[in-house]
Amino acid sequence: MDILFSLLGLMFILFGLAGSLLPIIPGPPLSWIGLLFLYMTTAVPNDTMFLVITGIVAIAIFTLDYFIPAIGTKRFGGSRSGVIGTTIGLIIGLFSPIPAGIIIGPFIGAFIGEKYNNANNNQALKAALDCF
Repeated sequence: MDILFSLLGLMFILFGLAGSLLPIIPGPPLSWIGLLFLYMTTAVPNDTMFLVITGIVAIAIFTLDYFIPAIGTKRFGGSRSGVIGTTIGLIIGLFSPIPAGIIIGPFIGAFIGEKYNNANNNQALKAALDCF
């Protein structure tokens, strides 16, 4: 059973590390689940307090990672359409064959979202630049 938990822990930690590069994957919670699997083994010594503290940190980072960009977009003049456009552009850019798709996708998505919201070119460009 230790081997299974160790392999699952390693797998979740690697997925969590991938989540630090790919915004769609929730990296901190997946890494923490990996730590939880390692905690269940006897092969890797762990402390309960360490697991609790890392769990709190993972939840805080996860919350900030997904809510701060939306709040920032709203604060700097972006509309709901811009936020939705940024998210769609991010997903499309992530799977696009061009090398900088993860950067260009949210920018174009925010611009199109703001244009859909009847913003002029300057407002749409400002909102698109603020998504970074």
